[in-house]
Amino acid sequence: MTTETINLDIGGMTCQACANRIEKVLNKKPAILEATVNYANETAHVSFDDSQTNADEVLDWVKKTGYTAHIQQADAMFSQDKATESVTPPLRLILIWLCLLPFLWGMLGMMIGKHDFMPAIWVQFILATIVQFGLALPFYKSAWASIRGGLANMDVLVVLGTLTIWAYSTYVWLTMESSHAMHDTAHAMPDVYFEAGVMVIAFVRLGKYLEERTKKHSLNSINLLLELTPSNVLLKVGNDWQQTPLSKVKIGQILLAKHGDRIACDGVVTAVTGGEAWCDESHLTGESLPIPKKNGDNVMAGAMLSSGTLEYRATAIGSQTQLGDMITALNDAQGSKANIARIADRVAGVFVPVVVVIAILTFIGNFYVLGSFDTALMRAVAVLVIACPCAMGLATPSAIMAGMGVASRHGVWFKDAQALEATGSVDTIALDKTGTITEGKPQVVAHYLFDEELNLAEIAQITATLETHANHPLATAMLDYAKTFNLENTFTVNNVENVTGKGIQGDIADIGLVKVGSPAFTNMTLPQEILAEKTWQVASLVAVSVNDVPIAMFALADSLKADSMTAIASLKKLGLTTIMLSGDKQSVADYIGGQVKIDIAIGELSPRDKATKISELQQNGKKVAMVGDGVNDAPAMATATASFAVQNGTDIAQHSASARLMGDGSHSISHVLSAVTIARATLRNIKQNLFFAFIYNMIGIGFAMVGLLNPMLAAGAMALSSISVLMNALRLTRLKG
Repeated sequence: MTTETINLDIGGMTCQACANRIEKVLNKKPAILEATVNYANETAHVSFDDSQTNADEVLDWVKKTGYTAHIQQADAMFSQDKATESVTPPLRLILIWLCLLPFLWGMLGMMIGKHDFMPAIWVQFILATIVQFGLALPFYKSAWASIRGGLANMDVLVVLGTLTIWAYSTYVWLTMESSHAMHDTAHAMPDVYFEAGVMVIAFVRLGKYLEERTKKHSLNSINLLLELTPSNVLLKVGNDWQQTPLSKVKIGQILLAKHGDRIACDGVVTAVTGGEAWCDESHLTGESLPIPKKNGDNVMAGAMLSSGTLEYRATAIGSQTQLGDMITALNDAQGSKANIARIADRVAGVFVPVVVVIAILTFIGNFYVLGSFDTALMRAVAVLVIACPCAMGLATPSAIMAGMGVASRHGVWFKDAQALEATGSVDTIALDKTGTITEGKPQVVAHYLFDEELNLAEIAQITATLETHANHPLATAMLDYAKTFNLENTFTVNNVENVTGKGIQGDIADIGLVKVGSPAFTNMTLPQEILAEKTWQVASLVAVSVNDVPIAMFALADSLKADSMTAIASLKKLGLTTIMLSGDKQSVADYIGGQVKIDIAIGELSPRDKATKISELQQNGKKVAMVGDGVNDAPAMATATASFAVQNGTDIAQHSASARLMGDGSHSISHVLSAVTIARATLRNIKQNLFFAFIYNMIGIGFAMVGLLNPMLAAGAMALSSISVLMNALRLTRLKG
């Protein structure tokens, strides 16, 4: 069996019940492995066995439920049209409100005592009929499709309510007309409610339009990413630069970026004008400072050239770029479903039938108590109209979309909604040492000269002369150290010999036999007062001798990342327990842990030991997030409640993680801090939305049952409930992370 996964754009959904219905239909098919439908961004994520079905058949299954469906094309997502598309008021909405205007004029007249402002009853009937059976036809189609599928959606309530108003008003009017004709009596304005039905449809339609605008322009951070690439670029043609649409660019072609331009595609710098250029990659990696670029450096689509001018050769375009990969990942993640969303799904599944029963009981109760058919009917209709599962359906996905968008702008890319949800629940952060807390490469942290008259810079140059011929990490560190003195190396070496496991030696002109390596290789020991210092105890030592005379000793250790101390302190302020899991010696783990003031530092752990330690914490009721970058972290990351992989880490770490931390890894713990902060805020927002939607419906239904809300006010209140939930989710976009 081979699995194929497709993303669909779904059209025609009006509430969460619609999404639930499509899910139910798809998941009943034997060939479907998993199908999730997201009402907020109108997408479906479908995995199926391609030996049993294909994408076209999946589309047919969706269409048979009464909705439109199209497969998302990878490169179509990156068009400028997609990034800038707008939600304009549909003609149907405009026509409905034009039909409503005469009623509004008449209602205004009633407010000032002018009852003749209301149009003639036959005009009311014609306008209401046009709206009810013409302009409101999509409500009927959606309602019928949902009933046929065994799940009633919001449109069933709208149709039931407005059709009841229209039918009753028509009956009253025709009955009165017949009575007048029979008895030849004067015409009086009957008690009809055509305006109520039209207004309900107008408000519901307006509410859906405003909801769409809010979703597309405020909550969908994908649009912000799409806008990071230019529509046109300067392409090298011969010796000239021509303005060319990005869609025409091919891999291997040379492009030009000037100060203030966006990089159009992934590429390699081929020339820098003026000596240097700097790229702002903050939108892509969360790194706040511009990155210098020189010949041979990589550039990312979407980065802004903040200084200088450069030429670059295109290596990836559109969906194949790193930005494209981010957009695809974010699109998949925003379309996924959090576990907490299933609460709303279950409620929405029974909501409409329960509301219909409540409306019937409202009519019976009011008619029995008040004896007024009109009053009982209007209150029952108000119950149908005020009750809407939309707000509950939007509560979770709208917050997830907003939260993931904010996280992406802070350099955190969650794999799916469950990953964000899990991150929001963690109470313990486990951190790998090397490459996460520390830089992952040794640096000179201390030195000792056996003769104070010796020149440190000269010794560093002598050492580097030999280390140029070595290939171990400590040699690289010594070469980097020598470069810090900014001196030209004038020494030459002969008879170079690498002594395995010990060091390197060679003859340097005018100096003599120079040995660089372990203290044992050079027969060297440090004074006890130096060895007593913690730095020297945990460091790797590089000794230098000339003609077997001790000259200098260097202490090399993995240095802390710039943000490790402050970020770990901030994690602790959030109430999180911080733990370092390291394969290094316990003494080294204790030393690094002491520097960053971590709660617990554990060393000498194998990859399996790390996973076991996390399991032990989970068995004690802890919810643990693991942060790492290498193969040795993968088992622990797979075991953890949530996990984060540093962007420049190994592929296996990336695949094991529930979230990726973008950038060069220098601020990975700060990104974890952002992830936890944003995830917690998102979960709070979801709970607020669910509580608000539930209480709003309960109070609204109660008010409608006792006559405190008429159908027109109920329609406006129903629309307001969905918009309120969306606006609350929108608050997440202001998070600082």
